[in-house]
Amino acid sequence: MSLIISRAYKNDRTSSYFHSLLQYIARTNIIVTIYNTAMNFRALQYFVKLAELKHFSKAADACFVSQPTLSTQIRKLEQELGVCLVERAPRKVMLTPIGEDIAHRARHILRDIAHIKDAARRSKDPETGTIKLGIFPTLAPYLLPHVIPVIRQRYPELRLQLAEEKTDDILNMLDQGRLDAGLLALPVKEHGMEVEILFEEPFVTAMPSCHPLCEKQTIELQDLEGEELLLLEEGHCLRQHALAVCELAGAHERVDFHATSMETLRAMVASNAGVTLMPVLSVKPPIPSTDNIALRPFKSPAPSRTIALVWRSSSPLGGFLRKLAECLKVQPASLLEP
Repeated sequence: MSLIISRAYKNDRTSSYFHSLLQYIARTNIIVTIYNTAMNFRALQYFVKLAELKHFSKAADACFVSQPTLSTQIRKLEQELGVCLVERAPRKVMLTPIGEDIAHRARHILRDIAHIKDAARRSKDPETGTIKLGIFPTLAPYLLPHVIPVIRQRYPELRLQLAEEKTDDILNMLDQGRLDAGLLALPVKEHGMEVEILFEEPFVTAMPSCHPLCEKQTIELQDLEGEELLLLEEGHCLRQHALAVCELAGAHERVDFHATSMETLRAMVASNAGVTLMPVLSVKPPIPSTDNIALRPFKSPAPSRTIALVWRSSSPLGGFLRKLAECLKVQPASLLEP
């Protein structure tokens, strides 16, 4: 058994009771953790921001306080904990090993505090609050035009705060409590996460109009054997899906070029630079067609990616996010047909 006791006593009578309690604990071998409730959560916020930015002035600006105020609070935090959290050098800030550990723990503490506040506020009516939603770049511009009108109609008072980030960044922001949910392509690291599958999005082959494969109405994986495929740069989940198709088809990536976006890939194909794979939503209205690009579907079963809504298992918004997921399922279904 573990007992946590706060040093909240202020007079002799309370102090006497406290010492009697300690004697009882000693007799019964209860493990005791004593903490000081005076720890300033604002100081933890300042320290976490400093750990993130590694710069006192930038951290102070991000916290909307002066640099002396931020520095003083972190000094007090170090004094209270009895350890050095930060190595201070001219033009350089580094966390000590214990500083790194405490920064990690502090992020989770601040996240849990935010959860408490969110639970209290949103328990009244989550449909009228704010949802912070992450979505990755090769999905955002192609899915949002189809689902945002549905969400607005279903939840007119809901405010969506969207963040377009790569998959790993979305997962980190979810873990830190900076996002409520993320629209991601599976698989992802699902530890501590709830996953609601939304839809399966097939890939199509995009090639210059003069490419020999244009003569075929559907593409089989073996048709791509030996082809050089244009792919996105590292960090995009679509790159991993395309590489998996390359391996199955016996194709390989073009190593002298890596695109930073889907639109760059589209432009490169249109300029006769090669062949690529595109998710079907990226070639559906309202996205306009591109001259000199021929699109061909794969023969069934077509390679595809699974899109899901992901959120923390501990989130107080779980029930509402499951309802919101229904609005994120693409309608009509013909939009997902190659």
